[in-house]
Amino acid sequence: MRDRNRPAMPQMSGITARPPRIVWALLCGLMLGIAALYVAPRGLEADALLAIEDDPVALADRALARSFDTERASREIEAALAAGDADLANSFVELAQARQVPLNPELTGRVAAAVADAASVSHAADSFARGLFSGESDDMAGLAGMALGDLFVFGDVRDAVREGVRYVNGEPVDQIVLGLASVGLAITAGTYATLGAGTPARVGLSIAKAARKTGRLSADLTQWLGRSLRGVVDWGRLKNAISGASLAEPAVAVRAAREAVKLERAGGLMRAARNVGEIQAKAGTRAALDALKIAESPRELARVARLAEKSGGKTRAILKTVGRGAIALSATLFDLGLWIIGGLLTLLGFTASMKSATERLTVRMLRRRKIRRLQRERQRLAGMPTGG
Repeated sequence: MRDRNRPAMPQMSGITARPPRIVWALLCGLMLGIAALYVAPRGLEADALLAIEDDPVALADRALARSFDTERASREIEAALAAGDADLANSFVELAQARQVPLNPELTGRVAAAVADAASVSHAADSFARGLFSGESDDMAGLAGMALGDLFVFGDVRDAVREGVRYVNGEPVDQIVLGLASVGLAITAGTYATLGAGTPARVGLSIAKAARKTGRLSADLTQWLGRSLRGVVDWGRLKNAISGASLAEPAVAVRAAREAVKLERAGGLMRAARNVGEIQAKAGTRAALDALKIAESPRELARVARLAEKSGGKTRAILKTVGRGAIALSATLFDLGLWIIGGLLTLLGFTASMKSATERLTVRMLRRRKIRRLQRERQRLAGMPTGG
């Protein structure tokens, strides 16, 4: 029987229960921390990319920072010189200078010589004549001839009659070239009336025709042009009108096209053509052809036009180096969104694991402290004398 004069020993009820284990929370936090090292930076990069989605200049600058250096520039310049493309080689020289990327002076000298040779009188005359009479061009002089021919309806009449005869005879016909030539004929009078105000669109249509003839028009833009022209051109009326036109009667062809083309429905087509014309004006003919090759929609053409406005002669080198990365995100918005969500969830999971581990560690420390305090109290009470 317990001595009633002896103080009661303190109880440890609730303290002897097994404390929550910390190891699982720490292990989970460690795994999530490792995952965060991989996911979080990509989530932050995805967020930064989404912030500049509609800024082609920023997209290009970001891509160039990762991929453009002396080795890349020199390799591209050598390849351009080997292909006889002095314009592209010079574009890379300009880009390297703008980004302070050092180049071998001997290499830049070769580029300068190639540019001078391409600009020689004989070369320019040959290119101009080819553009004027064949409607094919890949440099400034050739485009000048092609645009002059189209502006004075000769080029468009030539293309319209050539494709129109095939159309009338039931032979395979390139409706893109025929449609663009017809729209070009229809707007030529407007270009004269506005004293050249419609020239960017006029030049853009000529370049689009050249891109189509030389296979430099992307598949997506080809489909879009086909859909647009179906809504703009009355093909039945055009077929009847073209059958009576000839190269010797440009006035007949112009009148026929104006009757068959519904310019009030050509707003989207004209905007795209103006963007192509603006790319040509700022960055050159070949840059415009490159744009038509990589762009997949009129919206992307507009982005290349914005890039050309800021970058000028460097545009071709930028498009060659980073491709579509200069005008569109390389990953889909869905993928970028998943990276952002994954990064946030991983960080939240890591934070929750650390919170849980901290709470469990705190509970364990408090429990041990309480146990030690109770043990000391027991020892103190055990050493007290009992009553008589």
